[in-house]
Amino acid sequence: MSYMLEDLKVIDAASFLAAPGAATIMADYGADVIKVEAPRGDAYRLLHGRYHHDYNWHLTSRNKRDIGLDISKEEGRAVLHRLIDDADVLLINFREDQVKKYELEYEALKARNKRLIYAQLTGFGTVGPDKHKRGFDITGWWARTGIMDLIKPHGGSPTFPVGGVGDHASAMTLFGAIMMALYQREKTGEGKYVSTSLVANGCWANGMHLQGVIAGYDLGSILDEKGYRSPFAMVYKTRDERFIVLVLTNPAREWPQLVTCLGHPEWIEDERFPDIRAIMKQRDLVRDMFSDVIGSKNLSDICLALDKENLTYAAIEKISDVVQDAHLIENEIIIKTNSDNPDFQWTVANPIQIHGEDQRPPTDPPEIGEHSREILLEAGYAESDIEKLLASGVVTAQPSS
Repeated sequence: MSYMLEDLKVIDAASFLAAPGAATIMADYGADVIKVEAPRGDAYRLLHGRYHHDYNWHLTSRNKRDIGLDISKEEGRAVLHRLIDDADVLLINFREDQVKKYELEYEALKARNKRLIYAQLTGFGTVGPDKHKRGFDITGWWARTGIMDLIKPHGGSPTFPVGGVGDHASAMTLFGAIMMALYQREKTGEGKYVSTSLVANGCWANGMHLQGVIAGYDLGSILDEKGYRSPFAMVYKTRDERFIVLVLTNPAREWPQLVTCLGHPEWIEDERFPDIRAIMKQRDLVRDMFSDVIGSKNLSDICLALDKENLTYAAIEKISDVVQDAHLIENEIIIKTNSDNPDFQWTVANPIQIHGEDQRPPTDPPEIGEHSREILLEAGYAESDIEKLLASGVVTAQPSS
């Protein structure tokens, strides 16, 4: 079977999630992605501990090959440079000081390989006072961009968000930048330096509200003062301890439909609510009325009623249910793997579907240095040179490699 990116060689010299996630998408579409790991391994392997079966690593490192390489040593940097010499794409998430330390400056690599797409992901950008700051999506994507502030409870402190969300969003941006650079290379024959950051992606994700502040509408200040109050855009609890979220954007038109599906069509003629202006003036009362009705019904019943009126809502799913959602499986969002590992029978697909183009079935992630020997042989190293690199500890290889 052929894949649309199978002619590309990609060096994934990044760590953790965001930049390697972009490489994962390329691997899914057939690119030869070589994961460069320190001999002790990427810390992302053990983010939740060895006894959690490295599930993070399975998601982000499927369909890749692996070389264990110590680039803190001159010999290791020489190996990496040799791999880069005929690569199409290099992905890194090093800060400026690390780029210099590992001799990975763009201009120097461009001189060696003018077709190279050099893709860098940082926490806070490549210029400015915070360019050297270490960042994760919690700090760069969630906190620095105002997202955490907007979703805090009214009158309360921001809650600690779930990790990985901003990383996955940023991975998609870096992937898009790489593909644009590859498209440009088809026309010019020359590579490009592309970059993005966690903070840039967080600001883009939060762009609607940031643009509001620019225009004089500061939702953050409004929420600090009043909280979310619209009964038409609210979370409600059902009798069976589940939750739904209503998102009705045209309350004037949808009020009759909503109160009908709630079993109270008499509210349409209620003299307290002659128009939407009166309804919104009494929003706290209306919210309590909605809450009482929804709280008296099971989730399945309220969903059927809302569906009948074609109103916009969602049940707030438990993550344990999401991975068994038949609709998501049918749409190939949750997909089967080719793994024998009982903890990796299913995985999450990348969200890009190019109809008529196949993706690789997800395979087990590599062990540290699992493909070191074959990668070095492909790069032109003699067996004797490989043995020297292994003996010095510059390269790590699995015994079975």
